[in-house]
Amino acid sequence: MRHIAVVNMKGGVGKTTTAIHLAAGLAAGGARVLLVDADPQGNVGHALGVRREKTIRDLMLGNASADEVIVRGVRERLDVIPSTPASFGLESQLAGAQQRETILARRLKPLTDTGRYDAVIVDCSPAMNLLTYNALLYASEVIVPVGMDGMAIVGARQTLAGVHEIRDLWPDRRLDLLAVLPTAVNSTTNATRAAFEALDADPEMRDRLYRRGAARRKTSTRSSSSFRATTSTGSAPKPWRVTSVPGTPKRPKPTFDVARDPIADARSGWVYRSDAPPLPRSAPPREKPRFEPAEVPQPPTRGWIASGLYWMALPMAVGMTLMLAPVVWILGARSRR
Repeated sequence: MRHIAVVNMKGGVGKTTTAIHLAAGLAAGGARVLLVDADPQGNVGHALGVRREKTIRDLMLGNASADEVIVRGVRERLDVIPSTPASFGLESQLAGAQQRETILARRLKPLTDTGRYDAVIVDCSPAMNLLTYNALLYASEVIVPVGMDGMAIVGARQTLAGVHEIRDLWPDRRLDLLAVLPTAVNSTTNATRAAFEALDADPEMRDRLYRRGAARRKTSTRSSSSFRATTSTGSAPKPWRVTSVPGTPKRPKPTFDVARDPIADARSGWVYRSDAPPLPRSAPPREKPRFEPAEVPQPPTRGWIASGLYWMALPMAVGMTLMLAPVVWILGARSRR
């Protein structure tokens, strides 16, 4: 059985979407999958339409067993352990528990011993809280979704720092980086190209960076890049591997200046050099609308005499109006008497 955690310290990078699609894809390929929602927001239940009275909170508190909290048959060969916002209180409710970071691993141990599932996918919250530590100590492999912005890459680095901390504190537990998955990719934007350049420059993430339509350049002896699951019918294992798409044109690689300081990444992001070759466009650029100033009425210009008379008559008319105004007021006052 393989235990895979989907985690990133940055929120909004597609962790829940990645976990759901990974679990559904493995189930469609013949594997028996358990999807565990370790995020108190409970978005897995919202996405799959799962409702249950007992959730992962009851499992962590010992109020229910694993069989009592599992929702079976959500999809074919896919079961779910849901979560609710009530799980936010686990941090304080389990403050005095012994070895509370390994509660989830101990509660799910019967599933591991019986071999009921081929894979367990754990969706984590965007914080290093108690549930996230439990998920990382239960998992043996980690998938890190990364958005195409500087804060998401900083969050991925912080996540890997947490993974190193767990390796140091629990050296007997295996926790490998399975993949770094870019999300919200738009190859026509400078932000996406700069993000890929930053990921390629990272010595730890570049070897596990997933690229659509490109085979992995390097594999590690510690963590395999293929998922081999034996189906319930006993058929031959199928590899879970990225393959190249024939006929895909190669895009020119742009040149970037990437700040390696995480604080600089968070504040200013990346600087894109203007000498990088632009990506080919499928359609010609739209013509920008042209705005012309409105015409201002001009005085008559029929000769210099008419123009001079126009500008002389204007102040004379204003002066006569000011002179006659007191006379009109006096005459009006007398007539009222």
